[in-house]
Amino acid sequence: MSLHPVGIIGTGKYVPERILTNQELEQMVETNNEWIVTRTGIRERRMAAAEEATSDLALHASRQAIQAAGLTAEDIDLIIVATITPDMFFPSTACLLQDKLGATKAAAFDLSAACSGFIYGLATASSMIASGLYKHILVVGAETLSRITDYTDRNTCILFGDGAGAVVLGQVEEGRGFRSFELGADGSGGELLKVHGGGSRVPASAESIEGKQHYIHMAGNDVFKFAVRIMGSAAEDALLKAGLAKGDVDLLVPHQANIRIIQSALNRLNLSEDKAMINLDKYGNMSAASIPVALAEAAEEGRLKEGDCLVLVGFGGGLTWGASVLIW
Repeated sequence: MSLHPVGIIGTGKYVPERILTNQELEQMVETNNEWIVTRTGIRERRMAAAEEATSDLALHASRQAIQAAGLTAEDIDLIIVATITPDMFFPSTACLLQDKLGATKAAAFDLSAACSGFIYGLATASSMIASGLYKHILVVGAETLSRITDYTDRNTCILFGDGAGAVVLGQVEEGRGFRSFELGADGSGGELLKVHGGGSRVPASAESIEGKQHYIHMAGNDVFKFAVRIMGSAAEDALLKAGLAKGDVDLLVPHQANIRIIQSALNRLNLSEDKAMINLDKYGNMSAASIPVALAEAAEEGRLKEGDCLVLVGFGGGLTWGASVLIW
């Protein structure tokens, strides 16, 4: 058990103004609104403006979270940005964000675990505060997936959107905060969801661009089967570690990838749909940003009451997965 109970003391979110609807996608690729809604639950998604990069989205969400926590940027000891769409290879998006925030006392680094990145970030930050290493840590999930989405590929372009969610972690009173984390990875599934080009294996070249190797490639059916299995089991494992039962869960905050995957997790946990925070109809899959944006919206809507038991759970490329139980 931790030396200090650690919890979320502030939340924030930002989504770009531009909306890309299913009807617009019908004009771009061979698809239709009914098919997209039936298969995924997504009706629209947000698109970053030409001048917006991941650090810009993160900035808006972070300012909100810091203000909600009653702190200033100078109070932040560490910034962790979970992203697969950094502004650039280096410096890290977290360093760019640190400068924009004026968080001059904060260390900063990026974390790459795809859609599970935010949970990985929470686990890292929580342990650092529990040990007494730091007092306040800003954890951000931010993505501009529109930059790596192929809008001629009807299987992937319907899924992804841009956005950022942020939380501030700090010490909380006894009985509150994080109770458990469950993190996992299966690198043998790395080929199922990836951007192949741009790294040291396939450096950017005329050939890599021609071959569309800088876009998301996904084996949809395989990822779907993995997600259905892992979302429920990771949540169950986290509850077991926390010494809590399925009946104790007040709100499930899942990664917003597909409504059928979320429903399968609800069935596994014996929860009704009103016990889940679902917003993928508005935003699609925002990778590392989806859970913190959903959490911030749940706070905005008054769905988080003191003492509530929350389960956060996600899965992503890697393959990776993560779940956490916390008492609000």
